[in-house]
Amino acid sequence: MRRRKFIAILGGMAAWPIAARAQNAQRMPRIGYLMDRSGPGLFDEGFLSGLREHGYEVGRNITIEYRWTEGKTERLPALADELVALKVDAIVTAGAQAVQVAKKATTTIPIVMTSSQDAVGDGLVASLARPGHNVTGRSVYAPELTQKRIELLKEVVPGLSRVAALWNVQNAGGASQLREAEAAGRALGIAIESLDVRIPDGLEVGMTRAAQAGAGAVLIISDSSTIGNRSQIGAAARRRNLPTIFANKAYLVGGGLMSYGPDIVDSFRLSAVYVDKILKGAKPADLPVEQPTKFELAINLGTAKAIGIEVPPTLLARADEVIE
Repeated sequence: MRRRKFIAILGGMAAWPIAARAQNAQRMPRIGYLMDRSGPGLFDEGFLSGLREHGYEVGRNITIEYRWTEGKTERLPALADELVALKVDAIVTAGAQAVQVAKKATTTIPIVMTSSQDAVGDGLVASLARPGHNVTGRSVYAPELTQKRIELLKEVVPGLSRVAALWNVQNAGGASQLREAEAAGRALGIAIESLDVRIPDGLEVGMTRAAQAGAGAVLIISDSSTIGNRSQIGAAARRRNLPTIFANKAYLVGGGLMSYGPDIVDSFRLSAVYVDKILKGAKPADLPVEQPTKFELAINLGTAKAIGIEVPPTLLARADEVIE
């Protein structure tokens, strides 16, 4: 009798780990990851790195449901609806359009922006200090950045008088960034030529328009589609010997000339802070949107040589990163 009871107790003890694992599996947080790109890259590794810093390991104590548009922005609403149907604990996304789509899909699931532009101007949050509703996260926006980028173009293109601003017409926030470029151009005595194109299909036509309009350089207005098609943008500009400037150094891998702005990989990493706080009970409405405090200048000398641009030594000396 005593032996049978002992065996029963052992059997119960053996079952405890199984039951505990089952409970942990049920409690494992599930994060929706919605991106208007073809697939994973350096930015996404930044986010995973941030999760690890806060003790999360995918498959062990957190699950990520990835959804990529694969270059088809029109898929965003359907993908957002999929994540809402899965009842994820939070949706992580980037870019004004993707955030707006996610916001339309749910008013209750927390939405974390990894790298928004003008979050207030684009209607994503009520204010940076008190976002309100279910959206918060990281912003990479600073209005003075656009003017600084045009100033940098003036340094590498003597006598620069016209700059083409290439932006994705499908991006709701692109028009406001174009207006910033036009205001910066007026302040610097530079004419701004709007290149409103559909990306990627309109890139070649857009760059041809820039050359025909007499633009001496191209300012790339950043969004998820431009980063996803950075190689095509860089190649199209190089074929026409057009200097380009981008929002961050990740673009230079695709053949861009220069970039000036915050480290987007780091912004993705830091967005994991919001995910951690939300999973621990914080409300997005009470988590202030954070902005970058450090901006980096990167220069691609290989591209400069290919398009016949001589970068002034004084500018090279100021660069945070030079790609040979």
